[in-house]
This record gives sequence, structure tokens and C-alpha cells, in this order.
Amino acid sequence: MAAPMELSCWGGDWGLPSLHPESLTVMAYAKFSGAPLTVNTINKSWRTPKGDLPVLVSEDIVISQPAKILNFLRKQKYNADYDLSAKQGADTLAYIALLEEKLLPALLHTFWIEAENYCSVTKPWFASRIAFPLSLYLPGKMSREALNRILLTKGGPPLYSLTEVEAQIYRDAKECLNLLSKRLGTSQFFFGDTPTTLDAFVFGFLAPIYKVCFPRVHLQEHLKQLPNLCRFCDDILTSYFRLTVSGHSPAGHDTADANLQKLTQLVNKESNLIEKMDDNLRKSPQHPPRKLTTLKLAAGGEESSPMSRLSP
Repeated sequence: MAAPMELSCWGGDWGLPSLHPESLTVMAYAKFSGAPLTVNTINKSWRTPKGDLPVLVSEDIVISQPAKILNFLRKQKYNADYDLSAKQGADTLAYIALLEEKLLPALLHTFWIEAENYCSVTKPWFASRIAFPLSLYLPGKMSREALNRILLTKGGPPLYSLTEVEAQIYRDAKECLNLLSKRLGTSQFFFGDTPTTLDAFVFGFLAPIYKVCFPRVHLQEHLKQLPNLCRFCDDILTSYFRLTVSGHSPAGHDTADANLQKLTQLVNKESNLIEKMDDNLRKSPQHPPRKLTTLKLAAGGEESSPMSRLSP
């Protein structure tokens, strides 16, 4: 009898099983391959996660990062790519690299850098899933890491200013979406009638852009002009997750909006209080500021494959 497998990941909203691209990717692959995962979503009642999410636990084995989790599932005979040819396997790696280079920076910007989106949706949503007091600190840390990653890959010559970087990453993202749409065509999935690793990654990247109700929807507007990609996301949601495709949370969007607004006000108020406390500590020579314990959101010190370098 196979050992039980538990997946810890960020939860969902707006008709998605998760808002987190990495979590969505692993959850989709597990559905495609038939892997019997028990999914545990992070909420305030949990101890704050100490590593990357998603995390797969099987007996005494703990695995993070989508590529490593997917490799582990394949070793357990849950292989969604069993029927792919060598060329299709190479195409999978190439398209995942394209997603990371062209689409990921715009996805990070939409969630974590665009001020209106971050303050009204991203920050309060993630803070509501994280235990106090890290709920006041971790979203800001994730935002800074997202900005650093964007500038690391896109901020060199000839693009020096943030405005130039923003314009370029959205041009690249639209180009990537157009290429994906052309590649998918009228097919149900990218390699025919059966979903594979590539479909899991594309779904993980596209579904949050497609479904989350942000105030600033620059990239979402372009995606919705590509009906085959929208249909692709809707089909996976309804066929494999049996969730609504309306773009709203089944719990009632009006109530969710009201609660989100209240939470936004509370988080901003508490964040301002923390900043004032920190300023007071910095001005006191007797009490130098102490660094808060941070979470390790990405493995460091090692090279990773194109399938393993995703957003926080």
C-alpha cells in the first residue's frame, strides 16, 4: 500500500482552488496524474509555514518546489507525461522556460508590485491566511522579493527605470499569451486530449490572472481577448476541481468584498503601528532594533531547473 501524501499549500478564492501559481501547478498535476493527495490549505489556525509552499509530505520525506514534487509523484507511478514523445518532452521544458521568462514577471507585478492591486487585494488576502504577527510582515517581504526578482531579470541595460521595466514586462507577457494561444489552437490541451505537465504549469500561471478580481486588470483584459486560453482554464476548473467558473468565490462575493475591505483597513492600521514602533526602537540607543524572524520562501545556494524557479 502506497504511503499517504499530504500537500500543504495556499488556499483559494474567486473560484480557484489556490491563488498561488506554484500551488495551483502541483494541485493540477496531481489531478491530471491521479495522485491521491490530501490537500491542506494554509490558514490562521495553522502554525506559520517554515519553508517553500507548496510542500509535499510522505512519511518522513518532505519536498518543496513544484519540479521536485512532480518528480517525486512520477517516481510513485503518477506520471501525466507517460505518453509524450521525446520532442514533446523537450517542448514542455521550452514552454515552461518561456512562461518564466515572459509571463512570470508580469504575474509578479500584477500581484505584488502594482500598488492598487497589492493594497486592496494581495496584501490583505495573504495576511488573512498568516498567523499574527507575521501577517504584518510577510506580505511586505514577499512583495520586496517579487520586485527584486523582476529587477534582477529585467532591470539591467537598457532598461534602468521601473517605468521602462513595467512597460517591457507587460509587452513580453502579452507576447507570451499570444504564443500560448496560437500553440493551443482548438485543442483541449497542449498535447491533444490528455493534460500533461505543461498544462499544469500553464494553468498555474494563467488561472490567477484570469480569475482574481483586481482593480487594475491590464493583463487580464488581454487574456480575456484570447478565448481558447480562457476556455482552457474554465475546462480544468470544472472538469478536475468542480469549482465555479464565474470568477467569484462560491461563498458570496459581496460578503467577501466587505470582509476584505475591513481586513485591508485593519492590516494597514496595524502595519502603521508596527512602523511607528520600529522608528521608536531605532531612535533608542538602549534598545537597538531586532530583526524579525523571516521565512525562507525559496531554496538558495543551488541551481534550479526551469521547472523549479517560480514565484513566491
